[in-house]
Amino acid sequence: MQVKCVICDVVEEIEDYSLQAKRLRNRKIHMYLCQNCNDRIKENTLKRHATGKFQLYEEKKKVDELI
Repeated sequence: MQVKCVICDVVEEIEDYSLQAKRLRNRKIHMYLCQNCNDRIKENTLKRHATGKFQLYEEKKKVDELI
C-alpha cells in the first residue's frame, strides 16, 4: 500500500495487511507520518515538556453519585 506523509508529502510503501494500513483504510481520520517527521515531532514535544511550561488539559469528568 502506498501512503503519503501529510507534512512532507513523501510517498512510502507499507505492507497491505499491517495494522497501520488497516487503520488508514478503515478510519479516514487517521493520517500517516513518515518516520522522519514522527521523530522530529517527538523530539520537539519532549523539548517542550522539559521546559516546564507545557500543560496537558484533561477533561473534567462528572462523578455519578449513584454508581
